[in-house]
Parts: sequence; structure tokens; C-alpha cells
Amino acid sequence: MQIIQKYFPDLSTKQQKQFSDLQYLYTHWNIQINVISRKDISALYKKHVLHSLAIAKVINFEKRTKILDLGTGGGFPGIPLAILFPEAHFLLVDSVGKKIKVVNELSNAIGLSNVRTLHERAENINEKFDFVVSRAVTNMKDFKKWVKGKFSKQHNNVIQNGILYLKGGDLSEELKGIAHQSFAIADFFEEKFFESKKVIYIEY
Repeated sequence: MQIIQKYFPDLSTKQQKQFSDLQYLYTHWNIQINVISRKDISALYKKHVLHSLAIAKVINFEKRTKILDLGTGGGFPGIPLAILFPEAHFLLVDSVGKKIKVVNELSNAIGLSNVRTLHERAENINEKFDFVVSRAVTNMKDFKKWVKGKFSKQHNNVIQNGILYLKGGDLSEELKGIAHQSFAIADFFEEKFFESKKVIYIEY
């Protein structure tokens, strides 16, 4: 939990409790339904929670911003972002029902009123959003096809609506021909884990 407060020192008491409760809840649910690698559960805050919050170093979501977390898995990056931005609205979607079950249980346990969930495939979502966030669920060309037509034409944030994607490694081949901005997470967080990781932003 200290690593979150290190980079986000202005959390409310409620947010601090919500973040601190994640360790017990993920440990508890991960035993029953494996949503996080067992060897990673002890590094939950660095490898999953803080990694998700790198998006918050690129954008400060305004009130009523609608965000789709596509392929949320165990709730990343959606749950940490929903804690940090309680006045934004999040839809967390995954095609695997048992993962959505964990997300529901976690959201209810920490009292997240700004999160909805859906057990569904990307192509069956018929809503418009300001941003789509995700954490390396597929290559970018396929991901762009999944989210086509899902963006609102009204822009209410400092940056234009679009994709905010967490990904690591050499992305030059994957992003060839795709207009984008790349933000090195190592510019935000000093831990060695983030050295090759990035937030990719694609405007829509």
C-alpha cells in the first residue's frame, strides 16, 4: 500500500481503505478463481495496482467521463482507476464469466458505486465511451477493430477521446502505421519493474 501513497499522496481516507483492502480480497478470491499469477500476488500493488494507475499519470479523468475496460481480467486497470476517479463511470468487460464474478465481488466489497460489469465479447457492446483502457489483451491492430465505433464524438477531457493501453517491450513493429503517443511508465515510477512498460495513447 505504501507504494501507492508514494505516488498518489492525496488519497482520501476512503480511497486509502479501498486500496488497502485489495490485498486481502485478491488473495482470498485468487485461491478460488485464479485471476492473478500466484507468484505475483505478493507484488499486487506494484505489478497490478500501480501499473494500472500509470494511466492516471497521462490523464486526470473529468467528472462523468465514461471509460470501458475491455478484457479486464481480474479488474485491471479498471478497479484501481475507479477508486482513484470516483466521479468517472467505468464498465469492466471480460469474455470469461468467472473473472467478472471476482470483479463483482471486489467492487461490492470495497463499495465502488461507479463500476458496472459485463460478461460479454467486445463486438457485442453497443455503448459509446470517452476512453477505452486495457492491459495487453491482444495486439493493437486487433484491439482497434474491437473498439471501432465505440467512441463518443463529444470530448470533455484535456486529451481527445481514445485508447489508453498498457503494454511492455518493443512495440515498434506492432504500432507501425498506427498514429499514437507513447508514454514511458519509468518516467512516472522509479521501480525497475516499469523499465520497459508504456502507456500507449491513440486518439479517436
